[in-house]
Amino acid sequence: MAKKKQPTPVPVQAAEPLDVRITEVLESNYMPYAMSVIVSRAIPAIDGFKPAHRKLLYTMYRMGLLNGPKAKSAKVVGQTMVLNPHGDAAIYETLVRLTTGKEALLHPFIESKGSFGKQYSDMAYAASRYTECKLAKISEEIFDGIDCDAVDMVPNYDGTTTEPNLLPTGFPNILVSPNNGIAVGMTSTICSFNLREVCEATVRLIKDPHMTLDDLLDVLKGPDFSTGGILLYQRDKLREIYRTGRGSFAVRSRYTYDAKSNRIEITEIPYTTTVEKIKSAIVEQVKSGKIKEINDIRDEIDIGGLRLAIDLKRGADAEKLVARLNKLHILEENFSCNFNVLVGGVPQTLGVLEILDEWLAFRTECLRRTYIFDLSKKSDKLHLLYGLKEILLDIDKAIRIIRETESEKEVVPNLMNGFGIDQVQAEYVAEIRLRNLNREYIINRIDEIEDLEKAIEELNLLIGSDRRIRTVIAKQLTKIAEKYGAPRKTMLYEPDGAEEVDLSEPVEDYPCVLFLSREGYFKKCTPASLRGSDVQKFKENDSLLYKQEVTNGCEVLFFTSLAQVYKSRMSDFEDCKASSLGTYLPAALSFEPNERVVAALPLRSYEGSLNVFFANGKAVRIPLESYQTKTNRRKLTAALYGGSPAVGVFRAGSAPEYFLVTDDGRALLVKEEQITEKTTRTSAGAAVFTLKKGRNVVSAEPYDPNQLSLERPARYRKANLPSTGAPYERGNGT
Repeated sequence: MAKKKQPTPVPVQAAEPLDVRITEVLESNYMPYAMSVIVSRAIPAIDGFKPAHRKLLYTMYRMGLLNGPKAKSAKVVGQTMVLNPHGDAAIYETLVRLTTGKEALLHPFIESKGSFGKQYSDMAYAASRYTECKLAKISEEIFDGIDCDAVDMVPNYDGTTTEPNLLPTGFPNILVSPNNGIAVGMTSTICSFNLREVCEATVRLIKDPHMTLDDLLDVLKGPDFSTGGILLYQRDKLREIYRTGRGSFAVRSRYTYDAKSNRIEITEIPYTTTVEKIKSAIVEQVKSGKIKEINDIRDEIDIGGLRLAIDLKRGADAEKLVARLNKLHILEENFSCNFNVLVGGVPQTLGVLEILDEWLAFRTECLRRTYIFDLSKKSDKLHLLYGLKEILLDIDKAIRIIRETESEKEVVPNLMNGFGIDQVQAEYVAEIRLRNLNREYIINRIDEIEDLEKAIEELNLLIGSDRRIRTVIAKQLTKIAEKYGAPRKTMLYEPDGAEEVDLSEPVEDYPCVLFLSREGYFKKCTPASLRGSDVQKFKENDSLLYKQEVTNGCEVLFFTSLAQVYKSRMSDFEDCKASSLGTYLPAALSFEPNERVVAALPLRSYEGSLNVFFANGKAVRIPLESYQTKTNRRKLTAALYGGSPAVGVFRAGSAPEYFLVTDDGRALLVKEEQITEKTTRTSAGAAVFTLKKGRNVVSAEPYDPNQLSLERPARYRKANLPSTGAPYERGNGT
């Protein structure tokens, strides 16, 4: 059998490369996508809704779910896909957020039945086939006038039906419902405010268009969240947020302490976190040993709401523990605001007053369009009644005209000619039932003319006056506030500096001995370890610089040759034995190159003063409080006079005299009262030792006759300083 001929492959020609500017490609390809995300997806409009919210709610409105029974969520999702093609999962997630069950909004727009999860928890929501929903009562206010041409209707994505471009919300929903969206190159984060306060603030703005930010803050006191919590009230920060639409504020969890059970129960948390995240963060802190006061932690969420129970160890301070958890941002969260809103299809970052102004302009136009729609309907009806009024003059004539007309199509022209009315009026008369052609019926209808004329006159006045429309808006807002307003859920708390809690971690305090070598090796030894062997081990050519009996709760200041101070705690160092080298401070504290430690000063308070001796022969007394910091700073630069290295740093009162030795073998005893006292830590003080050129003081230490034996100590004491001292002669006991 002959082999089949293989088709000859046709060579594929490579496309010619196009020389196109990248800016043109971005403009033609990327910009349409970016604008679609900004305008049609991520950023809320002035009605307070993103397109996904708007399409869902309008679908439910068309389904009759405002007053009817609940429907399966799956059915609602399916119907919404006529307007929103993004898929059932995305639509259902949008629905869940708007429900009463989720508790994500202060005033949910959807009344729900079934498990929809919780805003304060990571728990999953049930599938759409198991849950039911309908529009909540407050949704009446977001559809007010939608059937009366209040807003523009636009074609849906495939042109088969129409949907509203915006919803004619009867209150500033943009500030009542929280929103968060990430677009291309911009974001929007809007916190929620209390409905009653928002309505009251808007009414105040209508009455006083020149309302100030301070006036606004008096009414709209601060954000309010569905999860409650405690907002740390800082008026200046809130004023800046209200002015610019940008800024942040802190929200803390609310808790109670059960002394009988020694238990903290957290009942409200910040809007931006969940119980699971808080529990996980606390467990991590306990495992790492940073928090030692907790025995157990339990998530006790039930039908009654949120509760996170924390069982404490005996003796634990609940207030101090909560303060530490707040500082670690476990029970406290910052909410960053970015009030980015679509106004006329253009994203704008607005302050609160600007948002209220834009909403008032939008709502005013919605009502004007509604009034124009009503005016048209009433005018048409009045026109018909004017024709009916002409018939009243001679009902018998009208009946005779209809009876004597041979053709049906001639009835209307004959009525027009017989009574001088137009075609629309004649059509209306011709359609009246025979049973209604009586004087009583016609007189009753004609009596409506006066009411219609008054209504039309009022509508014309409203349509032509923004002031009148805004008066109507103010009345509507007052009714809405009375009908749906609720007390604040988020408590406002103004922190007081006097109520600061010591947030330092609890440290076991016990006696220990501090050893510091000249090369910078540091040891913390317990008295028990020194009983076995107190012979200290040092590296070759290293020796002991400083020794002091202290406790583990002390702070330690390490003074260095570069006029810097490194702050640490005794508890930061591990206990060690005399036979070990200890901790190398330049590495542990991240010293700079060629920086060496010259002194260590343990202390429990910053009361008193320091005596500092420098290599150039100067000495100074500095108040210890100049080294105290409010923050947990570990390194202080410019901590001493930088013109000469320090050779000794001692706490004032350590000894009545200090013994100084130079590198050319001279010595001097300096009385403590001879040291000049200064108030700034960078002061050089005054000279106490007169040195030859090129010579330096190499050591300074408190003078103790029992430790340092000098022959004729008086020769080293000088009444007047500075002095050249005397040649150093060691005593027989040294």
